Amino acid sequence: MASKSINLIISIVVLAFATLCFSQSSNGGSLSPQFYARSCPQAHKIVHSVVSGAVAREPRMAASLLRLHFHDCFVQGCDASLLLDSGNGIVSEKGAVPNNNSARGFDVLDQVKSALEKACPQTVSCADIIALAARESTVLAGGPSWDVQLGRRDSRSASFSGANNNIPAPNNTFQTILSTYTRVGLDIVDLVALSGSHTIGNSRCTSFRQRLYNQAGNGQPNFTMDQNYAARLRTGCPRSGGDQNLFVMDFITPAKFDNNYFKNILSSEAMLNSDEVLATRNKMSLGLVRKFAASNEAFFQQYAKSIVKMGSISPLTGSRGEIRRNCRAVNT
Repeated sequence: MASKSINLIISIVVLAFATLCFSQSSNGGSLSPQFYARSCPQAHKIVHSVVSGAVAREPRMAASLLRLHFHDCFVQGCDASLLLDSGNGIVSEKGAVPNNNSARGFDVLDQVKSALEKACPQTVSCADIIALAARESTVLAGGPSWDVQLGRRDSRSASFSGANNNIPAPNNTFQTILSTYTRVGLDIVDLVALSGSHTIGNSRCTSFRQRLYNQAGNGQPNFTMDQNYAARLRTGCPRSGGDQNLFVMDFITPAKFDNNYFKNILSSEAMLNSDEVLATRNKMSLGLVRKFAASNEAFFQQYAKSIVKMGSISPLTGSRGEIRRNCRAVNT
């Protein structure tokens, strides 16, 4: 009799747990690397094909696609709000200061979406496309790989103000940058590791000019920067004009994803103020910079962990949001 009672209790608990799991799945949902295993098994191959072609044509595209993942996730979470164009009550994030004349690669994501819509109509979200493209770009540049958590859905709105206020800026103080990260659930280790993305890509003159000519607001240059490096930058970044002139952020291996970024910081050859402060404003971040500069493996391992964590910032899952047919506009 006691045995039957125990079995009955176990059955009730199992049934209750199953009901709870179903409720969570249907209303909230969760992310999983295998999310498209049945609904669109060719998704990874399609993203790889389009992104690898784009990067082969223009190696700089790897950094551009990776950057889109950051700028999307820091505003409203990883929901592809960055990809929406203005119209029908939406003010695009593309026109915000951190993105205007800077964010690029949207056409490549359009190509990925078009290919996926032909293979698996209205199945793979634009938010997941951004995350997959970021991983492919990193690997193609020689960086680490990771299992991309999938199952995000797309936002029906954008936040122009969020794009202006929530994305770390190159001239921010260390504490401001760290606060921006902690606000979305990332910590100082994530901050230093993810800053390593600057090992590839370019920066515009307007993003670091003040370091060359007026760092302290008194017309004096920044003498914490190696002066030979500063002189090299000044040749293409004058006191006025040339705002959009581009400079590779790592002169040693500009198209290779590696730990030279951290070595450059320790050599006083950090291009952006947001890079330099990692070594000059906080002992813990300095320790991490030294650790990653000493070991490419340590950098890669932490980078993979941190970008998975970043990719999980406030995703829309389950029945929230939608799967856009066109990444530039909400469904009608």
